[in-house]
Amino acid sequence: MLLELIAPSFLSFLIVLIFTPRIINYFKDAKIVSRDVHKVGKPLIPNSSGIPVILGVFIGLFFYIFIKVFLFREYTELIVLLASMLSILMITFVGFVDDINSSQVKVAGYIEGKKGLKRWQKPLLTLPAALPLMVIAAGTTTVNLPFVGVIDLGVLYPLVIVPLGIVGASNMVNMLGGLNGLEAGMGLVYTFSLGLFSLLKQSIIASLLFFTVFSSLLAILKYNKYPARILAGDSLTYLLGATIAVGAIIGNIERAAIVVMTPFIIQGILKFYSLFKLKHFASDLGILQKDGTIKSKYGKNIYSLTHFVMNLGKFNEKQIVFILVLIQLVFAVIPFLNIF
Repeated sequence: MLLELIAPSFLSFLIVLIFTPRIINYFKDAKIVSRDVHKVGKPLIPNSSGIPVILGVFIGLFFYIFIKVFLFREYTELIVLLASMLSILMITFVGFVDDINSSQVKVAGYIEGKKGLKRWQKPLLTLPAALPLMVIAAGTTTVNLPFVGVIDLGVLYPLVIVPLGIVGASNMVNMLGGLNGLEAGMGLVYTFSLGLFSLLKQSIIASLLFFTVFSSLLAILKYNKYPARILAGDSLTYLLGATIAVGAIIGNIERAAIVVMTPFIIQGILKFYSLFKLKHFASDLGILQKDGTIKSKYGKNIYSLTHFVMNLGKFNEKQIVFILVLIQLVFAVIPFLNIF
């Protein structure tokens, strides 16, 4: 069983490692770029690292399918895996559509990167991605929620919870980002945590999905960490959000997923608070100082977890990312403590 998880993950890692430089060059030629605002001169950097990641993930998963079908003649749960892959691909495509509109924009006098899709369009376009899981009735109608316990939702699970989970998670992960290595770094932590949790719960397909994404993130981090050669883009954040939702549904680990993703829930609350206070969503980005540190645009006001870290002291981009990854690590450990 472990070999069936390791081989696709290792292949995914190699594919991302090998093909990302070629994709970076292609994005440069195609002008799929965005401003890296925390660098001197704010250079234009290739965007949308979700594309090499989804390439690695899919090749790894198709390799797993090949082994199961043609070597072992086993077809159990492959429909669930294919439906999961389709949902993730559809959502990643929405993120990529957002990334290719690379017209640079300013908000309150600051460069905020690419224009992309309108905010109302993103949840609307990600909604159809729930259909593959809905039509196969993926998951179980009984869920175990933090502080609530076990609830049998019946038909409401495929018709309401699945689409809400898909749309909510994909857009929630998209709310926190903008620093080199942040999306991939936090993603490494929560995909490994949920992959291991799924494995302990004997949810093999969910575990396979999480570990394959983890391996692809490990490879993309080589190019996305500071100083990034390719930025995350919405294609990566949407891919990661879809992975969380799909993995939680097919693995029946909704409670663990909610706990692990608590930083993003907090981030969502802060972002909607900023909408109430500022009449627009606050940016996660800061202002680069002469000493290389990054200062919040909003003073002592906290409208994002990035602002929270920026206000803790004078930190550069790598240090801010490291602290946020540590915060994610704390919540990634909690499901294993059996305190809920």
